[in-house]
Amino acid sequence: MDKDIEQILLTEEQIQNRIRELGEVLTAEYADKNPVIVGVLKGVVVFYADMVRRIKVPCQMDFMWLSSYSGANSTGKMLVRQDVTADIAGRHVLILEDIFDTGNSLEFTVNHLKEKNPASIKICTLLDKPERRRPGVTLQADYVGFTIPNAFVVGYGLDYNEKYRNLPYVGILKPEVYTK
Repeated sequence: MDKDIEQILLTEEQIQNRIRELGEVLTAEYADKNPVIVGVLKGVVVFYADMVRRIKVPCQMDFMWLSSYSGANSTGKMLVRQDVTADIAGRHVLILEDIFDTGNSLEFTVNHLKEKNPASIKICTLLDKPERRRPGVTLQADYVGFTIPNAFVVGYGLDYNEKYRNLPYVGILKPEVYTK
């Protein structure tokens, strides 16, 4: 798999250091709030596992599974494959996301969860790729691990056609791999 990577953008050590920092901030933010931490599958699973272990407050874990990608491209159409199972009415919700790029999935997720009347919704994303934001998306992440350039990245949960998720780093995929 490493042979398909053009450049390592974020090392495992950089990622873990930033997660530790975010964990401290989120622990302070959610003290005495018993948040529901919602992960958006599948890409978030690695970040989610590391992040929730760094948030040192009682919390409830839940997941949503959305689909919007076909190969390297977002279709723009959201499909809820699995909804949250927790009753989030009146609860503080923290959405963990692997990457905030076009904004389609996060905007959909936030709007979907707002319909369930939570006390609050905040977003923590490992990666923010603002250059890819769809025009008209005004949504902002409340907590950002790293702001990255407009490159096709894989690893640490992010994939291309279900491959590369298990890389311990975030790397830029060689264009010839996803343009075949």
